[in-house]
Amino acid sequence: MKLTKNTHACVRLEKDGRTLVIDPGMFTEEGATRGAEALLVTHEHPDHFDEGRLRAALEADPAVEVWTLRSVAEQLTAAFPGRVHTVGHGDGFTAAGFDVQVHGELHAVIHPDIPRITNIGFLIDDTVFHPGDALTVPDRPVETLFLPVMAPWNKISEVIDYVREVRPVRAYDIHDALLTDLARPIYDRQIGALGGTDHRRLTPGDSTEL
Repeated sequence: MKLTKNTHACVRLEKDGRTLVIDPGMFTEEGATRGAEALLVTHEHPDHFDEGRLRAALEADPAVEVWTLRSVAEQLTAAFPGRVHTVGHGDGFTAAGFDVQVHGELHAVIHPDIPRITNIGFLIDDTVFHPGDALTVPDRPVETLFLPVMAPWNKISEVIDYVREVRPVRAYDIHDALLTDLARPIYDRQIGALGGTDHRRLTPGDSTEL
């Protein structure tokens, strides 16, 4: 499986000539969805869900399909009947040749005064987990965790404890567009030293084999 990191929370996975993209949002590069058969969206916030970008991808290629939760699906289903699939916690499906299980139900707490929205995470091929905007722990081992390192809803101690709880073989940073270059070495050092796993970071556009 080939992993390509896009800006912020978007990742691209390729296997056997087929491509799946998760969370192409407003910070993501324009070409992030190009060539993808399947688009997965964890929740409705614009840094994860760019409606215009998904509509453009669906219009450009009639083979493209979307899997997401109800709040996102409702914005797309009418225009693309049969191609937008609503999923939730406990569901499983196949997309672009990848086996996907859905974990989680709610976005992390930003502030008690802000109502929580829904959020789902995707476990891909029983090895790779993208939690969206939550610290969801799947009920099975995870080899590669996409780790949301910097957000209005988290702090570094929670990120470190999340890595410790999931206990992946390796963790790659996501949700990092707002993390400045000054802060990155601090996050790298503390997560690497305290997380108990192989902590890695890819520059947007870079790829690696999993």
